[in-house]
Amino acid sequence: MTAIQTQCCIVGGGPAGMMLGFLLARAGVKAVVLEKHGDFLRDFRGDTVHPSTLNVMDELGLLDEFLKLPHQKVSRFGAQFGERRMQVADFSHLPVRAPYIAMMPQWDFLDFLAAHGKKYPAFTALMQAEATGLIEEGGKVVGVHATVGGQPQEIRADLVVGADGRHSTVREGAGFQPTVLGAPMDVLWFRVTHKPTDQAETMGRFDTGSILVMLDRGDYWQCAFVIAKGSADTLKAAGIESFRATLARLMPFLADRVHELATVDDLKLLTVGVERLEKWWKPGVLCIGDAAHTMSPIGGVGVNIAVQDAVAASNILAAPLREGRLADSDLAAVQAHRMWPVRATQAVQVFMQNRMIAPTLAGTRPLRPPWPVRLLNAVPLLRRLPARVMGMGVQPEHVKTKPA
Repeated sequence: MTAIQTQCCIVGGGPAGMMLGFLLARAGVKAVVLEKHGDFLRDFRGDTVHPSTLNVMDELGLLDEFLKLPHQKVSRFGAQFGERRMQVADFSHLPVRAPYIAMMPQWDFLDFLAAHGKKYPAFTALMQAEATGLIEEGGKVVGVHATVGGQPQEIRADLVVGADGRHSTVREGAGFQPTVLGAPMDVLWFRVTHKPTDQAETMGRFDTGSILVMLDRGDYWQCAFVIAKGSADTLKAAGIESFRATLARLMPFLADRVHELATVDDLKLLTVGVERLEKWWKPGVLCIGDAAHTMSPIGGVGVNIAVQDAVAASNILAAPLREGRLADSDLAAVQAHRMWPVRATQAVQVFMQNRMIAPTLAGTRPLRPPWPVRLLNAVPLLRRLPARVMGMGVQPEHVKTKPA
């Protein structure tokens, strides 16, 4: 077996991994991306492309082409507390070319990045390629063991990047243990038809013991029903008729199509977790995206935080990798640059989980909107603040590398 030699081996072909592979290859760094599936045609739920990511595409000169892909625009986000509707965030004033969230199938996003990556000779994407372990020599990671098309393969690299999600093989192989911050909820995802007569607003509904978020996906609503942690089996045991009745009560205009949910198997469970590594790297290996920090689905920012990680990693690592002078200090610099925005974002998410989500699900919070939401509704100008934090993040990254 002949080992593949490269400068950077990226494990995981999701948003973080594919963006990093593309950016490094664009900068002249030989990058191999390993994607364990044969294609990207899977039912992702993280289909929100926030203004921060759209701005990265703009800086790369790809935004106009990117926006030709099918998508829906979300310029505002509202919420309903009991029967009272409120406006929460207005993205339309963000100082970027695309001041909105683009709801786009993640497979289209990943296909787009892969296609543009392949225009650079330094880029290689291996499909049906799964990392099975790390190769360590002299206290340093020097590559990965993998199976490619079912056959064993060694990939030797100056740097291995774990971008393989919350159940990261790279993270486990490196011996990294995440700090668990916790989450009081899980999410059941499902979809129902979106009719032309429906309201077009993406929104959330808070009611005693129930939270429902609805995302406009054009011809269907992508829905997230938030439940208390560990209660999915109890809810499913009550049967689909009970769930349909709850859905019709929360959103009466959906009553004529709740029958589209045939069985409880149409409700897909996302086990929510919020955690992060206190150290993302050791010699020869670095974790980014969900492998370094799993985000709550609050705000839908996980994909975009991962993309920001990739941009920062490319900015810091491209030259040392290209010139064969990568040092531990470079890997430490990536974590130092990205750790505080991750901590800040997770702190906001945990605050909202504890102060809004958990009391609502427990039925202990009155249906009156929390005072910050009432303030946002009373002073429209203030809606730009949550839009800025949600849409751009607390530290937007900018592409600093140049094409090789």
